[in-house]
Amino acid sequence: MQMQIFANTNYDFLGKKMPFIIVSLLLLAAGLISLIVKGGPSYGIDFKGGTLMYVKFANPPHEDQVRQALSEKIQGEIAVQRVVNSNELMIGTEIAGEAELEAERTAVRDTLAAKFGGTSGKPDFHSIGRDALAEALRTPMQNAGQNLSTEDLRGIAAKMLAFRDTPPRSGLISSFDDLNGVPGVPAQAVQALKSTFGLAPFVIRSAEMVGPKVGAELRQQAIMATLFALGGMLIYIALRFEWIYGFAAVIAVFHDVIVTVGLFSIFDKEISLTVVAALLTLVGYSMNDTIVIFDRVRENVKTMRKESLHEIVNLSVNQTLSRTFLASGLTFMSVLALWLFGGQVLNGFAFALVMGIIVGTYSTIFIASPIVIFWHDYVTARGRTSAVAPVPAPRAAAEPREKQTERKERTKTARK
Repeated sequence: MQMQIFANTNYDFLGKKMPFIIVSLLLLAAGLISLIVKGGPSYGIDFKGGTLMYVKFANPPHEDQVRQALSEKIQGEIAVQRVVNSNELMIGTEIAGEAELEAERTAVRDTLAAKFGGTSGKPDFHSIGRDALAEALRTPMQNAGQNLSTEDLRGIAAKMLAFRDTPPRSGLISSFDDLNGVPGVPAQAVQALKSTFGLAPFVIRSAEMVGPKVGAELRQQAIMATLFALGGMLIYIALRFEWIYGFAAVIAVFHDVIVTVGLFSIFDKEISLTVVAALLTLVGYSMNDTIVIFDRVRENVKTMRKESLHEIVNLSVNQTLSRTFLASGLTFMSVLALWLFGGQVLNGFAFALVMGIIVGTYSTIFIASPIVIFWHDYVTARGRTSAVAPVPAPRAAAEPREKQTERKERTKTARK
């Protein structure tokens, strides 16, 4: 049995469309003015470039603590996101070029060491390379009575690092004792590590530069993905209904996206890849809601030939009101919970969906439907004007000259 909250309603939605249209015009104007004043949307690191570091922790890290610690020491935007099902974080920071990459990496490492503990001034075993490790082992091994050649020391160092870097350790060990039993690694070398190196509770596994060129390509791909989605939906609706229905639906979705992007600019929120995913989700969600109402309009047009399209659309909106309330209401509550309690990572994604669902729900009723009615009334008015246009009366045929002369003679005789 289908659940209905609103049954047999008869609200005049289209009669109250003007306040919503005015609100939409104000939101569009405010958003566009904000975008113009600020020189366009504020893009995240995904689009404008910066560093991208993968940091693995010995214990499950807390993203908010990492973000706060880095924000206090490093200027610009800090993006922190957990890699699924792991103790690894993806950390993004803003830098101007590759020359600053190593300095940024050092700043991140020092900040995390101050927050979560470091190596008490000793070199970190997690970040050392083969040759440096071999040289560091030379003196302790000699003191232990092992006078090894450079190649032998490099071989031992390579075996230690291979053990450190292979899964499940993947660059991070919890104790030097884990190296005991590794083939080719003498106990004296493990003991030397304990006195020479420290073990930080994290390791920067990789650090790379995301350049502005990559960000520009991502922006272009995001715009093209949105346009292709709208184009495909326009074709689908035009084939299933009429072209004006597809045009109205696409205009309503454009309205939803532009208003949402404008709100991001007004509230100084950055657009990232997750926000683009939310906008594409909004496109599909809003379009689906529009199709449901238009499909009911099409069914009612076939059975209600005497009623006006205005009345048919109003009835169709009332008939689908329960479905709209349940679908939009439940989705809205879900994304609202994500926005309020989902943390910094999901904030932009959830904000886009919260605003988009509100705007998208009323745009179907008060933007898309009035466009269809306006076009229908315009076409009907043009047809009616052509049908009742006055037809010019034909001119009387010219009277022959003989008839004119005869008529004049009769008139003279009658006067006499």
